[in-house]
Amino acid sequence: MRCTQGFILLAAFALVSTITADELPQQTKEDNIFQRTFQRLHQEPPPPESTSRNRANIEYLEIEQKLDNFNESETRTWQMRYISNDEFYQEGSPFFIFVGGEWEISTGYVTGGHLYDLAKEHNGYLFYTEHRYYGQSLPTSNMDNENIQYLGVRQALADLAHFIEHMRETIPGASQSKVIIAGGSYSATMVTWFKKLYPELATGAWASSAPLFAKVNFVEYKEITGQSIRLVAGEQCYNRIQNGIAKMEELFANKRGAEVKAILKLCDAFDEYNDLDLWTLFSEISDIFAGVVQTHNTGQIESVCNKIMEGEDDISGVAGYLLTQFNSNTCNLLTYKAIIASMMDSTFDNNIMRQWIYQTCNEFGWYQTSGSRQQPFGTKFPVTLYTQMCADIYGERFTNEFIYNQVQATNELFGGLAPNVENVYFTHGQLDPWRAMGIQNETQATILPLYAHCKDFGSISDRDSNEMRASKEKFAQLVRQWISADSDVDSVANNKAKSFLNKLRN
Repeated sequence: MRCTQGFILLAAFALVSTITADELPQQTKEDNIFQRTFQRLHQEPPPPESTSRNRANIEYLEIEQKLDNFNESETRTWQMRYISNDEFYQEGSPFFIFVGGEWEISTGYVTGGHLYDLAKEHNGYLFYTEHRYYGQSLPTSNMDNENIQYLGVRQALADLAHFIEHMRETIPGASQSKVIIAGGSYSATMVTWFKKLYPELATGAWASSAPLFAKVNFVEYKEITGQSIRLVAGEQCYNRIQNGIAKMEELFANKRGAEVKAILKLCDAFDEYNDLDLWTLFSEISDIFAGVVQTHNTGQIESVCNKIMEGEDDISGVAGYLLTQFNSNTCNLLTYKAIIASMMDSTFDNNIMRQWIYQTCNEFGWYQTSGSRQQPFGTKFPVTLYTQMCADIYGERFTNEFIYNQVQATNELFGGLAPNVENVYFTHGQLDPWRAMGIQNETQATILPLYAHCKDFGSISDRDSNEMRASKEKFAQLVRQWISADSDVDSVANNKAKSFLNKLRN
């Protein structure tokens, strides 16, 4: 029933929102509000502090990959970038691989942090792989709707499988090396699903902040965002955000939208009578608050709330903070056409919105909507906004029915919240809105009180809470157990993995 109703809505709004290239606002590739907010929510997990003393061992390198790993007749290839650090490596020792997600890789994860420390302990070889279509790992000349079809998690997991096998074959003494993989956020999802599809190729995995259940209408995200604000900064701040946004909605509903446009310094192009413009505005507002919570470090949420509470009333308090984030020298362009323009450009640049939204349309959903009243960000960013984007950006085949079917297929392939994988250590920050789509059962995962998204990759430190330190020590002990397991069993598993991978790629 949900899919059918959504399909009807999509058809209705298609008449309103169909956009041609000529109608898109003229924008440069420079930073804009949408890209800035999006980048904050999809940035590389903050790299650990570097402790490496031998930078000469750190190299940016490339490996050849097939464009389509699942087409036997495919002959096209591309160069996948990765970073290596062999400063501790001794022949036969393990590989420690940090898996890249929807960002450009940097040297932080091979020069410091908990995984680096474990590589040092076990004389391991460190790697950091870059995901196809992100950073400088560009399989095609552009990202038009024909070329972007090769972007997907299954393709990226097959790239990782080939990477591991190639390193075992070419690095001296590494043919039987065990492999520990780690990732944060989407790349934590990847390491879990890699253990699902290629269990013989990875000995163990650490998945920090991994969403595993694909869901179109991800209402829980903004629920936890609100809960985290309330937990850290108190009821007064939560209520001010809720009341301020509700007042904005009320003004629009009572045909006083011009007042909101003036308060938020919106450009004239914003149409207060166009649902898609309204939804885009309130979606962006909610995402700005999500960025504060998801990236929270001690004092961050509190500082924002202090700013909001400086306002004379609810709406001025919320608007005053938002204006500091919009940060425009002229007016703030927050229309539906403007956000679509940010994703219609198919050239590769620093804007990753086109790639990631494609993956959500084609695989995951994860649209962080206003579908729940148990959150303070209002009612004006329904799931229809996001499914409409899919059709307007990537083509008419992205109907509601298609999107829901693709998301269902993802859960069927990987198992959702029951992935049935072994030797995967799951961690989540209590404040992290993404944890709602991950494993939270305390017998299966570690929840870190008052930490946010992907905050546990640093070295064990006196700054760690007791729970954080215990979690890092637990993973270190698991790695010791995994690495010390029977080598004869591993040899058989490695041979099986090699045979499987050869079948896949030939």
